[in-house]
Amino acid sequence: LLIFSPVCDIEVPERLSSSYEQLKRYHLVERCVHVPVREGSEEEILLVHSSEHLEVAKSTQAMNEEELKRVSGNYDAFFFHPNTYRCARLAVGATLQLVDAVMSGRVCNGMALVRPPGHHSQRNAANGFCLFNNVAIAAEYVKLKYGLQRILIVDWDVHHGQGTQYIFADDPSVLYFSWHRYEHQEFWPSLKESDYDAVGLGKGKGFNINLPWNKVGMGNSDYLAAFFHVLLPMAFEFDPELVLVSSGYDSGIGDPEGQMNATPEVFAHLTHFLMQLANGKLCVILEGGYHLKSLSESVCMTVKTLLGDPVPQITGEMAPCLSAVESIQNVRAAHKPYWKWLMYEDTSFLQNLSTKSHLLKKANPSLSTEHESKITNNNETVKVERFLEGHMKNILFPVPPIKTGTTDSKGSAHLLPVSVHLVGEMDKNEIKTLVSGFYADLVKEDKTLLSLGSTLAILDKILKKEVCNGIAGSSTSSISVVVALRHSVRFGFQRVLCIFVGDMQIIPNTEDGIGLTVLYLGIWGFTFVVNSFPLSLKDAQGNDFFSAVLGFILPVAYSYQPHLTVIGVGPNRSLGISGISLLFALLQGLAESRILAVIEDTEINLMQSVAKTLVGASTPHFGVYVPPTQEKVNKIKILRDQFQQEWKMLQCSGKLSGFI
Repeated sequence: LLIFSPVCDIEVPERLSSSYEQLKRYHLVERCVHVPVREGSEEEILLVHSSEHLEVAKSTQAMNEEELKRVSGNYDAFFFHPNTYRCARLAVGATLQLVDAVMSGRVCNGMALVRPPGHHSQRNAANGFCLFNNVAIAAEYVKLKYGLQRILIVDWDVHHGQGTQYIFADDPSVLYFSWHRYEHQEFWPSLKESDYDAVGLGKGKGFNINLPWNKVGMGNSDYLAAFFHVLLPMAFEFDPELVLVSSGYDSGIGDPEGQMNATPEVFAHLTHFLMQLANGKLCVILEGGYHLKSLSESVCMTVKTLLGDPVPQITGEMAPCLSAVESIQNVRAAHKPYWKWLMYEDTSFLQNLSTKSHLLKKANPSLSTEHESKITNNNETVKVERFLEGHMKNILFPVPPIKTGTTDSKGSAHLLPVSVHLVGEMDKNEIKTLVSGFYADLVKEDKTLLSLGSTLAILDKILKKEVCNGIAGSSTSSISVVVALRHSVRFGFQRVLCIFVGDMQIIPNTEDGIGLTVLYLGIWGFTFVVNSFPLSLKDAQGNDFFSAVLGFILPVAYSYQPHLTVIGVGPNRSLGISGISLLFALLQGLAESRILAVIEDTEINLMQSVAKTLVGASTPHFGVYVPPTQEKVNKIKILRDQFQQEWKMLQCSGKLSGFI
């Protein structure tokens, strides 16, 4: 092993072997399709890199140690070994093999565990452990081979992928998003063009999104806020045909490079959101990650989600820090001229006052980033390993044996996907006994009892964790929903999120404290009710839906952290089938994916679409993107301003009240 600098001693083969071993311990490897690896061809590498760069890389195979040192000295933080060229070609080939498997439909999605990483590599230069830019080559490859016109690259590595940015700076067919430790240009690669105001060049303006983290210690809520308030709205407007992830886990807890606090399950949530784009075509390519335990657990969380497992409950306080809010606001302000979803949003540049103390670090070398990194590396590694051992045991849970359940009271279950499991219904006497203490006056008719029997039978399986989620057809969806809420609370669920789409004729009462444990978000037609506060968005379509769901519903729901989500769909609504299905898909990241869907039993097409979403099929395409209307965006702003003190995930949009 040839190592010419201590900088290089973190990029080790154990990064792959420890991740693969952990995947085997979780029995995930046996559930995956194994895609054979090949070397990337010279022609494929030349899709991105210059022939001069390729020739230099090839020449290193026969070099001695002194020659390798000399060539490595031409690059920043890159060190050649005689086998580097072949390993880098294998990384390129493995990435393209995965892309082919996804694009051909052989697999829905996948992950490539490769090294060396690639996102720092430029057209004519190796950089930062990266020789060939695997993800950039993949993007050019799919454009050429499959004729794709819109590719999203999400780079959640803790370092800025400046190589990828340079390659696609003027290319509007590639939307590149990177968050990265920046600290006002003090953290490597220390480039001015890594800041939020580097939005792309020429025709590519608006298609390069940099979200700089100006302090260490960013956590789960900061990462989720970045998705809700920046990435996801842009991604849904962009409407990619393929999503590529430069998946660096040095942005996770314990990593000596990143010094961030995000725990492994956050990568499950990020992956889950990206799976709702591009008809589920998602390729995750390993970049960095240098704390072996943090890396391997984060890889496993990503793969579990790709396989369709329920997403673990997110941990930590759901409140982004002020520095994260400042960065997010600045990105939104910088990109306002280029994106329709930002057209009527309040955006203004902020001065990052919360982190201007970084100037003290320059005056005091003892507080330098390098020194902090050594302290973290020497004293924290074992502590983080112990923490993660306990943490993963706490958040991981037995997956219910049945993914999705339903009943067949109307004889229409055969129209649902074959993987939906039939659940036996309750008889009338059992229902009467169960609901005699509440809403007894509403359940006298046989029609109502039959609807409740279907709903409660499925709910009971969900509450007992025998079924992950379920779909109930009901002729009285309002009554079914309110009885289900009361039953869930009495069963012992402390926080239940209720979303009702359509005209909910009955509002649950709060006489015995149910209102303290249930958060109601009603979408009447497209009217919001948060507990008892209405927001009229009637006849909403297109981006009004995304403004509402990404800018309000998801931040509130993640702030609330429910143990169960109940979604009722009633009559007199303007939200279409694809929108409702997407709402279900996005909310599956909550409550360990426990969702009860209550839908009017005449809505067969809707039940089919929602059932497909619940069993894990790709969500249907939302349709042509429609720009927002100023009136409706303003009403979302009013809601955000009113509730951001209580639900702090809203604080990345609108007024920044409540920070000290």
